[in-house]
Amino acid sequence: MHTLPKLEYEYNSLEPFIDEKTMIIHHTKHHQTYVDKLNAALEKHPELQKKSAEELIKDLNKIPEDIRNAVRNHGGGHVNHSMFWKLLKKNVRFKGEVADEIKNKFGGFDKFKEEFSKAVLGIFGSGWGWLVVNGGKLEIVTTPNQDNPISMGKIPILGIDMWEHSWYIKHNANKSAYVEDFFHIINWEEVNKIFKNDKE
Repeated sequence: MHTLPKLEYEYNSLEPFIDEKTMIIHHTKHHQTYVDKLNAALEKHPELQKKSAEELIKDLNKIPEDIRNAVRNHGGGHVNHSMFWKLLKKNVRFKGEVADEIKNKFGGFDKFKEEFSKAVLGIFGSGWGWLVVNGGKLEIVTTPNQDNPISMGKIPILGIDMWEHSWYIKHNANKSAYVEDFFHIINWEEVNKIFKNDKE
């Protein structure tokens, strides 16, 4: 059985950038629903129940057709959010190997921020924005709905949830303010850890 991961911080820890009410609803309602619906889908296929959510979405063509969409949507939602919570923390400096690689690839933090923001604000409807490692190189990609770059053979190291439930309570229709606030709470230590693990 897949379970909702416990947050490593309090729901109000990201204030004023993400409000407590949004965090409570996002974690206990939205993420919990993805977990519940993934478990419900897997009831029909006990042989898949021992696989991690990452393993399930890595090659969706191997998932039985009758539950493939459920695994894609709810397994993806579970993987995406489990990663997202760990990527959020206040007052973490932009440094380390990943910071050096970002500077080399994009020409500095400000250029990266500009390109990343443009990409995620260009998402039509619901989806996610990602910084991924693809063939050893950094790349900015977006995915619709709860799709994850793992399904495309890419390694996500940073992601932002662009579904309305992530930002609407605090930011109303101002998505760009949400993206701006996101840059104040990126846990670069976690991003660096994922990046280094991918290289090893």
